[in-house]
Amino acid sequence: MTEFDLIRRHFTRPTPSAVLGVGDDAALLQVSEGNVLAVSSDMLVSGTHFFADADPFLLGHKALAVNLSDMAAMGAVPRWATLAIALPDADEAWLGKFSAGFFSLAQQQGVELVGGDTTRGPLNLCVTIIGEVPAQQALRRSGAQIGDDIWVSGTLGDAALALAHLQNRFVLNEAEFALCVMVLHQPQPRVALGLALRGIATSTIDISDGLLADLGHILDASQVGAQLDFAALPISSTLLGYMQQPLGRQCVLAGGDDYELCFTVPATRHAEVSHIAAQLDLPLTRVGKVVAGRGCIVHDAAGNPLNVEACGYDHFR
Repeated sequence: MTEFDLIRRHFTRPTPSAVLGVGDDAALLQVSEGNVLAVSSDMLVSGTHFFADADPFLLGHKALAVNLSDMAAMGAVPRWATLAIALPDADEAWLGKFSAGFFSLAQQQGVELVGGDTTRGPLNLCVTIIGEVPAQQALRRSGAQIGDDIWVSGTLGDAALALAHLQNRFVLNEAEFALCVMVLHQPQPRVALGLALRGIATSTIDISDGLLADLGHILDASQVGAQLDFAALPISSTLLGYMQQPLGRQCVLAGGDDYELCFTVPATRHAEVSHIAAQLDLPLTRVGKVVAGRGCIVHDAAGNPLNVEACGYDHFR
């Protein structure tokens, strides 16, 4: 099978919203009137972001999901994607499952694959996602204001707990692992939440490297500080059983791979956030407040500052 056979067989689909899709030197895209483009790229590398024997269907899902999460954080409607993939060999069965996982999520989110590249090499996946958002409604990291409430979606820490189990740093029972590992391998990008937060959130970010690390980006961009209530952080019943252990706290605050949204909202708009939670059937939890100064302080249930060592994942540490 040639490179072009591989592309035609596994990665070519109709692209009705593109002027020109897969098959030429570049795609041609028409931006809707009044919108700007939101563009983001994420790379997944075998041995760094996933295990070499990862389920290809779930890997196809996650390769796109992590990019969709960036669109969610910007309040953008995802429209198009490109995929650059390095493969050790042209394994038909693997490619069939990978592309099925990728296109299953793409169809669900209305995303068209309009180009990319293939080459032989160590397994490496790079997706570029392109979305649209009205210029004045894009969500950013830089708008948090003193007095805003800090919110997060979903629950935190399960993906990191599953990874700790897979890396033999912790042992979960079979039922616990089954619940946590799906959060790790099949994250659900909060695109609908991002759209609902337009005009309400003052800043937004997706939680990919850990709550403290990613909230820290909002604080730096907005030049403010934060106080978090550790007891308010949303965690699953599985992780709750391990919160007395150091790893439990680490997973919640700095584990990464959550792909939930962290966002700030004026305290006067609490009811609107609660309405969004009900509409989307998605838990949204107020976990702290934006304050003057710099940095983030995490308080325990008694109001005492917690000593937090690691703040999140960093590829070069």
